[in-house]
Amino acid sequence: MASSLTSNSILGSTKPGSLPSELCRLSSPAVQISIRTQPRKNFQIQATGSSYGTHFRVTTFGESHGGGVGCIIDGCPPRIPLSESDMQFDLDRRRPGQSRITTPRKETDTCRISSGVSEGMTTGTSIHVFVPNTDQRGLDYSEMSVAYRPSHADATYDMKYGVRSVQGGGRSSARETIGRVAPGALAKKILKQYAGTEILAYVSQVHQVVLPEDLVDHENLTLEQIESNIVRCPNPEYAEKMIAAIDAVRTKGNSVGGVVTCIVRNAPRGLGTPVFDKLEAELAKACMSLPATKGFEFGSGFSGTFMTGLEHNDEFYTDENGRVRTRTNRSGGIQGGISNGEIINMRIAFKPTSTIGRKQNTVTRDKKETEMIARGRHDPCVVPRAVPMVEAMVALVLVDQLMAQYAQCHLFPINPELQEPLQTTSPVELEQPQNAAAL
Repeated sequence: MASSLTSNSILGSTKPGSLPSELCRLSSPAVQISIRTQPRKNFQIQATGSSYGTHFRVTTFGESHGGGVGCIIDGCPPRIPLSESDMQFDLDRRRPGQSRITTPRKETDTCRISSGVSEGMTTGTSIHVFVPNTDQRGLDYSEMSVAYRPSHADATYDMKYGVRSVQGGGRSSARETIGRVAPGALAKKILKQYAGTEILAYVSQVHQVVLPEDLVDHENLTLEQIESNIVRCPNPEYAEKMIAAIDAVRTKGNSVGGVVTCIVRNAPRGLGTPVFDKLEAELAKACMSLPATKGFEFGSGFSGTFMTGLEHNDEFYTDENGRVRTRTNRSGGIQGGISNGEIINMRIAFKPTSTIGRKQNTVTRDKKETEMIARGRHDPCVVPRAVPMVEAMVALVLVDQLMAQYAQCHLFPINPELQEPLQTTSPVELEQPQNAAAL
């Protein structure tokens, strides 16, 4: 009876004439030898950079002058009331063409939810949000197809990929942030419902017009105060000065930068993880991923370097409810990378818009020096529209950290002597959808 010997581990050539000597001696009419080599493994490189979050994960897609932009949200808890109007409010705050100090591009930025929501409630499965592009002008970018805009991502995209989407700047365009603001609105809703957490951002500086910190009461600041003017500064006097500063450069084809301040009230204690996932580190990464950002501070920031330890330390005390609090808040609501329940405050610096209608020296893609005047429709100052973007990124960080904290430290009963429930208030009753239909 013939027998068969199969080997999956023999290295070297599989040609009959080059078999190892010990196998050659076995080779006879009565012995059949088949050599099976393992198939070559194909190495795969997974490109990253378009997703954020671990438990509440958002992936953005789309380009400025493509068919549209949007996002996919994974990990959203089920049974959260959600409709397009929940997202549309913040998308309208972000959209172009809303005032004379923003880009004149006209987009309604109307979003559509096509999965993950049924009868007005989240189902716990992936949520797909899409916003079509309707006002593209690709011909405005003919000069950019040849030469690089100074301080723009044109050159570095070519250096990295060897190719780029010229019209609108592709993925480097701030239009990509639609895919952040939409899920950010959902994240804010979850945080408000579960823990009573509020996130508010506002413009605190435009060019050389700086709003003094003591003119804003962070304990009582409202969205209505922020939205009362086109620059989104809660102080009317300084708002007018900021608008005038933007108008001054806008009419000359130039641009200016500024600062957005963001605060978080009623943040649960215990968010953030040592060592590499500290809360301020996650907030910095998220906010600095926004287009045109150049700096991030939280708490006392760089000004804290001018103080001594005795001056800078936030002394503890016990309030009337028996909670451990701090008398000052130079730590910015975060100590040791973990939230302590005080107001979290941070400041994000945005550079002047790089695409301007002034003559500048640059080089072409074939490395020849030239001059260019950029065309297209661009913001003379990005900070008024950056306000909802900052709020969104902060919300995405906090909801992800909230879910992480619940999974690790609140799965079993807490230590009531030292810990607080994450749900520090009764759940906020959110309005249930009326006449809801499957989306």
